[in-house]
Amino acid sequence: MDVLEKLSERQGKLAGIVLCAVLVAPCWFLGQVFPVIGGPVFSILLGMAVALAWGQGRRGVVQIGIAFTAKKVLQWAVVLLGFGLNLTQIAQVGATSLPIICSTIATALLAAYLMHKLLRTDADTATLIGVGSSICGGSAIAATAPVIRAKDADVAQAISVIFLFNVVAALVFPSLGVALGMTNEGFALFAGTAVNDTSSVTAAAAAWDGMHPGSNALDDATIVKLTRTLAIIPITLVLSILVARRDARRPQDSPKAAARASEAAVGNPAGCAPVPGALGTPGVSGASAPAVSGASDAKSGLLSGFSLKRALPSFIVLFVLASLLTTVCAAFGVDTGLFAPAKTLSKYFICMAMLAIGLNTDIVKLVRSGGNPILMGLACWVCIAAASLGMQYMLGLW
Repeated sequence: MDVLEKLSERQGKLAGIVLCAVLVAPCWFLGQVFPVIGGPVFSILLGMAVALAWGQGRRGVVQIGIAFTAKKVLQWAVVLLGFGLNLTQIAQVGATSLPIICSTIATALLAAYLMHKLLRTDADTATLIGVGSSICGGSAIAATAPVIRAKDADVAQAISVIFLFNVVAALVFPSLGVALGMTNEGFALFAGTAVNDTSSVTAAAAAWDGMHPGSNALDDATIVKLTRTLAIIPITLVLSILVARRDARRPQDSPKAAARASEAAVGNPAGCAPVPGALGTPGVSGASAPAVSGASDAKSGLLSGFSLKRALPSFIVLFVLASLLTTVCAAFGVDTGLFAPAKTLSKYFICMAMLAIGLNTDIVKLVRSGGNPILMGLACWVCIAAASLGMQYMLGLW
């Protein structure tokens, strides 16, 4: 029976992955035609629409594959994303923009934190909106969600908010730059640091180039945006450390504690009173020994809750290694165009994961709870734009 169950589980996983891969194909192509919207947004909208029509309880074993796609395929997408980063090129061209990038990221994260406290929104949603606004939209959300173990609904909410302000920025920023009398270089810095998602950065910069023949804002803005993308590494590392420390402070929520609770439940049928002395509960015989053991376990949890593996997820390590490989190959004259299929696959995987997240999202609940996240996204967006323009003015770049 166990063998049949495992076989059924594997078939369900494969079926769910294939389902997501097939359903996302039209979303991928629509993203190519309408880059200002992007494939991930089309994907998550289709997923939510299918979920609404399909219903949560009618998926059977394919739900295993859908969940796998939303988590693991998303991590693979982040790894492949590293093949699009040449660190040497970013260091050469993006050095000027570094102070502005650091300022906008810090400003957006601070704005998200303050709005989270003010509006009392979900912490994971606030984190995803802050990171997505400050770094690189959907890619940053994709990298951050597994680290903080965000719910699919939180990811869907953040992606929706980021999309809204991506569109507004791509349409408004070129005209705003003209009104402010910005130079080509200044607008490239502005677009690269103040627009959330890479696709919208390129859309805004391309519109500027169309308004200013001979301008090279598109290339410069893309490099600035890629430099900004590197912030994924320290941000996810810091978040991983914070999550590990949080788990260490609450050993009762850790996987080990959950396992101990499960074992206790097996040895203690439902409805029975707690076993004397378990988890430090006073009992008759040997009460003090279990209590000491429970305290020791808690102390051990505090000490061992933080681990390098948990603080530095493997997919982030592989993302960095992919970036280093691309950089080394470029330094030795290897055509980095060889990595183009990996970058394309990364974008397709992100679309697949967004579709799966949409399938796991209750769109009705999402719409009802959308007001505060939109206000948070607006605050982050305005603060980023103001910080970018302010830093350019202070540094004499505008």
